[in-house]
Amino acid sequence: MGIFSGMMGNASEIDTKEIESEVGPLLYDSEQITKAFKLIRDLIVFTNSRLILVDKQGITGKKIEYHSIPFRSITHFAVETAGHLDLDAELKIWISGNSSPITKEFKKDKNIFEVQKALANSIAR
Repeated sequence: MGIFSGMMGNASEIDTKEIESEVGPLLYDSEQITKAFKLIRDLIVFTNSRLILVDKQGITGKKIEYHSIPFRSITHFAVETAGHLDLDAELKIWISGNSSPITKEFKKDKNIFEVQKALANSIAR
């Protein structure tokens, strides 16, 4: 997985040091980034206590929404794989108090399982 793969909508794991400057100001004092994935322009960032979804909006990507989800508030999650006609895979995350999930769309991609595994490992802690 590399830059081209990330541009195509596939999740590519990135070095946590690469995004420290971008999400560092959001972290509390002892919080550490444990894993990160890039999905086109967006990021899925795992820390030792929460999931941070970075949604870059607009043409330039200057407007950014940071969605912080404490692991303890995730009630369940699901992976929907791509099929023959439906080429997109989806990761759905349900948060306590919300009836509809947060959905992240991936292109036909095996790395959705790596993101799911990181989520499962984080919640199990």
